Formats: sequence, C-alpha cells, structure tokens
Amino acid sequence: MLPEAVPNARIMRFGYESAWYGTDGDDPKKTVVADVAEMLLKELELHRRDITWPIIFIAHSYGGLVLMQALRRSFDHPNKWSNTFYHTAGLVFFGTPFRGRAGLTLEKIVEAVAQNHPDYKMYPETMALSVEENPHLQDVVKRYTETRIRHPVPLCCFYETQPSPIGKTLQNPEVKDGYLVPEAAACLDTSIGVARHPLQRNHYNLQKFPGSSDMGYRVVKDEIVLMVNSARKYLRGYSNVTQDRPFIVPFGRNENFVGRESVLQQLLERIPPSTNKDDCQRSALEGLGGIGKTQVALEAAYKIREKHPDCSVFWVPAVDATSFENAYRDIGRRLGVKGVDDDKADVKTLVNAALSQESAGSWLMIVDNADDLKLFADATLSDYLPFNRNSSILFTTRNHGVAAWLDIPQKDITTITEMNNDEGTKLLRIGLKENQMRDAESTGRLLEFLANLPLAIKQASAYLARTGMSPLRYLQYCQSSDETTIKLLSKNFEDRSRYRNTNNPVATTWLISFNHISRDYPLAARYLRFISYLAEKDIPVSILPPGESELETDEAIGILKGYAFIMERNEPDSFDVHRLVRLATRNWLQTNGEWQEWATNVFQRLTKKYPFPKHENRAIWMRYLPHGQAVLQLRNECANKATGLLFNVAESYFVLSKYNEAEQMHRQILELREQVLGKEHPKTLGGMNNLALILRRQGKYEEAEQMHRQTLELRERVLGRENPDTLASMNNLALVLKSQGKYEEAEQMHRQELELSERVLGKENPDTLTSMNNLANALDSQGKYEEAEQMHRQTLELRERVLGKENPSTLRSKRT
Repeated sequence: MLPEAVPNARIMRFGYESAWYGTDGDDPKKTVVADVAEMLLKELELHRRDITWPIIFIAHSYGGLVLMQALRRSFDHPNKWSNTFYHTAGLVFFGTPFRGRAGLTLEKIVEAVAQNHPDYKMYPETMALSVEENPHLQDVVKRYTETRIRHPVPLCCFYETQPSPIGKTLQNPEVKDGYLVPEAAACLDTSIGVARHPLQRNHYNLQKFPGSSDMGYRVVKDEIVLMVNSARKYLRGYSNVTQDRPFIVPFGRNENFVGRESVLQQLLERIPPSTNKDDCQRSALEGLGGIGKTQVALEAAYKIREKHPDCSVFWVPAVDATSFENAYRDIGRRLGVKGVDDDKADVKTLVNAALSQESAGSWLMIVDNADDLKLFADATLSDYLPFNRNSSILFTTRNHGVAAWLDIPQKDITTITEMNNDEGTKLLRIGLKENQMRDAESTGRLLEFLANLPLAIKQASAYLARTGMSPLRYLQYCQSSDETTIKLLSKNFEDRSRYRNTNNPVATTWLISFNHISRDYPLAARYLRFISYLAEKDIPVSILPPGESELETDEAIGILKGYAFIMERNEPDSFDVHRLVRLATRNWLQTNGEWQEWATNVFQRLTKKYPFPKHENRAIWMRYLPHGQAVLQLRNECANKATGLLFNVAESYFVLSKYNEAEQMHRQILELREQVLGKEHPKTLGGMNNLALILRRQGKYEEAEQMHRQTLELRERVLGRENPDTLASMNNLALVLKSQGKYEEAEQMHRQELELSERVLGKENPDTLTSMNNLANALDSQGKYEEAEQMHRQTLELRERVLGKENPSTLRSKRT
C-alpha cells in the first residue's frame, strides 16, 4: 500500500535475523545493535542512487534501536556514510522500546519463556522488555536523543493498545496488562517535539494493516505522506539555519585540487569535533614546505562545512604573532565579541574566552603554518588556543617539534609526502592541451625531475599552459640550466633551517620561471622582487609601486597568479606569496647582485606608504604592520638610513600596548639620530623624549626621569626655555615625577610649565589647558582638593568654550 501513497518515493526494505538469542552463551547486548546498524548503513551506501535525496526511516520494535545506533554512527562519521544523518527528513517508530519494563532482566525473561514456551524463539520484541536493565541499550537511546535535541528531525511514535499473548506468560506484575511496549516505553518525550499515536493492535501486528481503508493505516499513511511532502523543505530549512555558522577561511575552494584521498580520509575521520566528545582534540598535518599541507587543510575545511553544516570553521595563520592576532580579531568581529576593536584590547584573550564557552557551539580551528616553535613556546601563543569539548584544532606545520610541544599524540599526526605519479600527472594536466600530454614517457621523466612536489608541479603546469611548451622541452630547459646557479640556490635553501630539505628541482623550476617573467613581463618581475621583501600573508595591492595604469598593474598581478607564485585571497585587494617562492626570489636577487638596490627601493616605498598610526586609519596600518616589520629587518642592508618607517612601526606597537617592542625600536631611532644628526639636533631630542615616554609606560620611572631631565636640559639650551618642545619636556618630567610619588616637585614643575604655556601659547591653547589639567591632578594627589577643584572647574569651562562640550578632553575634565 505504501507505493500507492507515496508514488514518487523510492522504497527500500531492510531486514535482519531477529531470532538472535541462542543457547551458546553469547552476549547479544552490543553486537546485535552495533553490527546490524553497520549492515544498514552499508546497504544504504550500496543502493542509494543519489545521496542528496532526503530519507525517511520507518522502524518496528527493536529495529528502532538499530536505527538510532545507525543514525548516531552516521552523525559521528558523516564522510564514511554519505552524510546519512543530515539527509534524514523523517522518522516513524512502531513500538520501539525506548524504555523497558522495570524489574525485568534478560535472565528472567529467558526463564519465563523457557518454562511456558519451550519451543519459542527469543525474538527482540521480547528482549525489548529488558532495556531498563541494559546500560548499552539505554546509552543508544541517550546518545541519539542528544543529537535529536540539536537536530529536531520530524519524528512520530506509534504504540500498541492491545496485549500480546507472550506478555502474560512472563508472570511479572509489571506486565500483567500483557503489553510488551506500551505508550510510556514506546514514545520519546513530547518536550523535544515528538508526535505519538495509539494503534488498536498488539505489538506483533503493530505495523500490519488489512487494507487501505483501515483506520489505523490511514493515520500512519497521513503521517508518512506529510513527512514526504515536507522533506525537502525541512532539509532546506535546516540548511538555512546552519549556513549562518561562521566559515572564516581566507581562500576560495581550490577547484583544481587533486589526489590526497588517503590523507583527506585520515583527517576527516580525525578532525570533526564530534570525534571525541570528551576533549577539544588536537591534530597536526606535517611535512616539507611546498608539499601541499595548506591545500589539503583547505579542502578538509570545505568538506567539514559540507558534512557538518552546524560546525563553524576558523582559519588562523601562525606565520607570526601579528598574523595570529589579526585572525583572532576577524573571528572576534564575526562572533560579535565586545571590545575586540579597542586599541588596547587583549584580542587573543577575548576570542579565546569566547570560543571556550559552550555557547560557541561546534567549531574547527585550522592553525596554518605553525612552523615557529618560539611563537608557541616563548611567545606563548599556545596559551590562547581555546578549549571546548565541542571543538577541534588542526595545525599545519613543517616542524615536528611544534606538534610534539603542543602535546599532539603521534596517532593524531598525519604526515604528508610527495604525490604519486598518477596524482602528479593529474595536477600537471590541469590547463594543458591534450597534445601537450601525449608523450607519457617525457611527462613521467619531468615529474621525476620535479620530485613529484606539488608546488614545483604547479609552477611547471602554469608555465606550460602559458607558453604551450611540451613537457619534454621544459625538461630540457631544466637540465640545461647553469649548474653553479642551481647549487647556489640549493645552498641557500639548506642554510635556512625552515627549508633545509628543499631540493634542487624546485629551485631550477623557479629560476626558469623568474628569467622568463623578467624577459616577457617586466612589471610582474619587479613586483615579484618587491614582494620578496615583505611578509608572506595578506599583502595589500596598495603597497606595491603603481604601474603606468591600473590595467598594467592588474595584468602583472594576474601573471604572478598564473604561475601560482602568489595566491589570491577572498579579499580582491590582497594576496599571499608562498614562503619558498619568497626565499627563492631573494636568492635570485642576491645571485644577480640586485639585493641592496631592491632592499633600498622597498624601504623607501614602505617609508612613504606606512601611515602614522591613528585610530581612524587603524585598518591600513594594521595590515601594513607585518610588512613594515619584515622590511625593517633589512634596514642595515639599505643605503637609506631614514628613521620614518622605524618610527611609525614603533608607534604602531605603542598604540597596541606592546611597549617592549616599541622601546627597542625607539632606542634604535635615538641611536641612528645621534649618529647622523648629532646629540643636540631637535629630532634627536625628540627621539629622547619618545623613548622616555615609553619607559614611563613600562613603569621604568627612574630611567624615564633621568632621560626626561636630560632632554629638558638640552632643549632649554638648544631651543630655549619657551619653545613648545621644551614646555612639553617640562610637562613630561612632571608626570613621571608624579608617578614616583614626588608630588611637591611635580607640582612645582607643572606650575612653571603652566605659567610659561600661558605666556607663550596663550591661556586658551589646548596644550595650555592640558597643563592646567595636569597641575590640578598633581594637587589632587597631595590632598589639596579645594585648589584642585577650582582648577578643574576652570579647565572644564575653558575646554567647553574652546574645544566644545563633546570633545574627548572636555569629557575627561567632566569625569575628573
């Protein structure tokens, strides 16, 4: 009758041997449920023609427990079972014993049946009475119910209202009514959205009907038809709910991703948050630089999104502390974490706390390029890795020491090696014409020369696609290269610990590409040189020297993308450069004698582009900061010794409250200015003042006081006592005196500075008003409250008139 009721449905029947209890002493408690559930999932794998179609399950009695086990197993391992759980759009249970009858153990049931019905087989319908005494069966119901609360699929329970013959033979007061699975046992709690209906039948005939006119059948049919008609709408609705889960991954999906099935399978069995319900599991993907770790992790991220739509995915680059913090800030913004955009916010702590809360839901974090152990050990980035039992963290690293230090067990570390020949051939073939791939022998020889390293294969494929060259000709170019140049490039790799195992074929491939780009695309070659001095991630297009036109700039960037030297991000105005490409380009520049020239060019460009950090331009300088930091490491190799870039980067660290870094940079600025300009130059004195300010922020009051006194003395002699810079030094010295509790001296200094400011700048000058405010604070610190109050009132009145009532300084005066 069912095909007539739902003519557009494909109906499948699954049966199993239900006379499972024998006399050989085997314990069926676990094996029946687990083994039969496995069989059900395997049969679905074999017979489902389209795994995207919705599924409605109908189960009778003990089969309902088998179904619950199967659904939970599919929930835990979606990639193994074609996402059966998430494609289930309805469940119908006939007399499934979600709860048993109290006081009935399996032994009592066996004894009673043996006495009254010696030839009767022990069917699961009878065994169902022992659910109450069976922890395993209770756990099956409990674990499915947990998923049911999170994923409320339409569900209906039918229960018997007539006794079964076998029921009364058990001679137990709990079943004297003769019901095997009455309403209390056969129905899940209505509070979790479960419909329940009685049927005028006993347990054995609960799902059997004499014809389509039977009243019980009509009730069942209506429920099933309703589920069928609303199945796709339900799945779409669920998809709409889950699609809002954050997916913060800075790269689009690589449509040309090939191979790596075994590695992906290992990851997808290990990294879903549901794999270990008692821990926030950590896994690692490790291997040689350029081997394809990031691409594998990226594909895994998209597969997790497909198979676990309720799981958020976060991508966190760990190239350095700044990129780590920037990624956390993006996560915090998406999650709406309060205070994450404040200038002095501890972003990592805020986001760590938010993701550690149970309310964050299920998430996967991919910490990419976790190669520098010092970042996790010395810089304590590991302290900011969140802990949430609903979640999982995957690290990609070329340094096994990082995985070991993070206490990741060997069983949870996946090592990725070079591609096999089939995978390498598929990757090389992408974008090529058929006639370029006809010579299988030459293709195999080229892949062998490239060591089947994915990055090298991508470079070759991009070049072959661009030029139409054959793999044989390309191989001949590789083999005819200058051996000395190859050795130099290889030696440079070996001298850098992060790329110690990089081999010659990769270097040779890049050298050929560098030379051809230089010959055919001069601006692209210049950009490649320029990029090699910057940090590797999130390079803004605006930081590059402009071409003659925007079109020329776009074409040059497009060429570099075509060679896969740079990788496009989701943001159209930025890209990444691969670490090996960056290193090889630097080696190229050194080999050609261009290193210092380009270091100077890049330094001058960054000095010009890097803005003085303010709150209003924070988005710009935060993106430039990693690149400014990278370029400053080359300062000693540049012909230009200007301190503008160093100063702006130092001030960026000051705004971020990273005073140690700011102090080091300001000391360098002061040293350079003393060398170039002399100790008494106004800019040198400004450098002394800035360093003293940093020292005060760090609580190094004595050193700050000494430097402020020295600065004040020099400014008075060089600039004069009434120069605004001299007045600023007086004010700063007074502040550091107050910080040390030297209130009387601080007051005296503030009075002198205020008197001079009023005469030189005028009583209503904003700097003069600041001096008044500081003097009032000094008075307040000594308990001279009346005089302090009078001066604060005077300051507030003047600020309201001069600056306006809503100016930040005015508002601070009101609070004071």
